[in-house]
Amino acid sequence: MNLRSGRLNLPNMLTLGRVAAIPVLVILMLFDSREAGFWAAVVFGLASLTDWLDGYLARKWEIVTVLGKFLDPLADKLLVMAALIMLIPMGRVPAWAVFLILAREITITGLRSIASSEGIVIAASDLGKFKTIFQMTAIPGLLLHYDYYWLFGLRWELFHVNMHNFGIFFFWVAFVMTMWSGGDYLVKFFRVISR
Repeated sequence: MNLRSGRLNLPNMLTLGRVAAIPVLVILMLFDSREAGFWAAVVFGLASLTDWLDGYLARKWEIVTVLGKFLDPLADKLLVMAALIMLIPMGRVPAWAVFLILAREITITGLRSIASSEGIVIAASDLGKFKTIFQMTAIPGLLLHYDYYWLFGLRWELFHVNMHNFGIFFFWVAFVMTMWSGGDYLVKFFRVISR
C-alpha cells in the first residue's frame, strides 16, 4: 500500500483518525471526572497534532486531494465543536458563546460552498488559522479543568496551574478571534461576490 498516493494516503488517513477520535472523546467526557478529563485531553491533544501532521505531510509530499481539502477542515470543526458542546453541561463554557462559534462555522462553511460553486476561492486568512490554534489550546485546559502541579507532582506553587483558568483564558481569546475572522471572511466574501 502506497501511503503517498490515492484517496487513502497517509494525510487523509490521519484526518480520518481525527474523525474517529471524536466518539472516544465524547464518551470520555460523559464521565466528567478528573481521570476521564485527563484522558479526554490526551485524545484531543493527539487528534489536534494530526491536524498539523496531515497538513505538513500533504505539503511535503505534494499530495493535495479533493477528499483531503473537504475532510481536513470538517474534521477540525467536528472535533472542536464536539468538545465545546460537551463542555456546556459541565458548566465550563457558556452556551451562548458556543452557539455563536457554531453559527460562525456554519455560516462561513456555507459561504465558502457558495463561492466555490461560482468558481471563486477565498483563501483562509491567518486570523482563521490563529483561531484554530487558540481553540485547540483552550480545550485541553478546559478538559483538564482541575489544579495541577506540573513538576512531577511536586506541590510547589511555582508549578501550580489551575487548568480551567488556563483554558478559559484561551477560550475567550479564541472566541474573539473566531468572531473577528468570521467578520473578516464576510467582508471578503461580499467584496468578491459584488465584483
